[in-house]
Amino acid sequence: MGKIFQPSNKIQLTNVSVVRLRKGGKRFEVACYKNKASEWRNGVEKDIDEVLQIHQVYMNVSKGQVAKTEELKKCFKTEDVDEVIREILQKGEQQVSDKERHHQLDNMLRDIATIVAEKCINPTTQRPYTVTMIEKAMGDLHYSVNPNRSAKQQALDVIKQIQQQNIMPISRARMRIRVTMPSKEAKRIKDKLSPLVAETEEEDISEEYELIALIDPGQFRAISDLLQAECKGRGEVEVLSLRDTNDEDSTFM
Repeated sequence: MGKIFQPSNKIQLTNVSVVRLRKGGKRFEVACYKNKASEWRNGVEKDIDEVLQIHQVYMNVSKGQVAKTEELKKCFKTEDVDEVIREILQKGEQQVSDKERHHQLDNMLRDIATIVAEKCINPTTQRPYTVTMIEKAMGDLHYSVNPNRSAKQQALDVIKQIQQQNIMPISRARMRIRVTMPSKEAKRIKDKLSPLVAETEEEDISEEYELIALIDPGQFRAISDLLQAECKGRGEVEVLSLRDTNDEDSTFM
């Protein structure tokens, strides 16, 4: 039985991300590993061979059409493939599939809803909203996620739009809480507690540890769970009051 030869000019690429640059009226592409092109631009990845799937410049990656030397020279004024690759990586546009883009937008929508849930309460019941409830409100708004803006910026937009369109009662607020526990427990878990607190008002360590602090509403459950897990019933957290915050606060900390 004769040997079956596979065509040598067809290279199957997996987990590929294409960066494309139009120059001199032509299209040039390089095949990268996913996320590596961004790491290269951010200076995280320095080794170009870790970025590229194949050390080659293409006219069309999916069709395996390699750019000819004369085309590189005409459009980039150089025959140095490395120099061309670096320009494509730096200035080119990363191509994203529809499925991948949809996945990214879904993740960002979830991030936005999570931030809103952490920062806001229902002023009528004075209780936090769940992420699912915020996602439903965003659906009612027909909110369009913008991948070029941060989740924090868009969370501010969502809060304002929910308020303006009266989707549901919502306001930004911080809870003022008191945390108490035996002092020996506090020394052990303070490092875990600190990131959950937005602002410390009073702290007293004597026989018993007492903390008066402001937190985002969404952190109350996390603090309660932490005390439950670490203090075995000897720690306690209680809500003292709620404080409205300025909706115009652009930093959204």
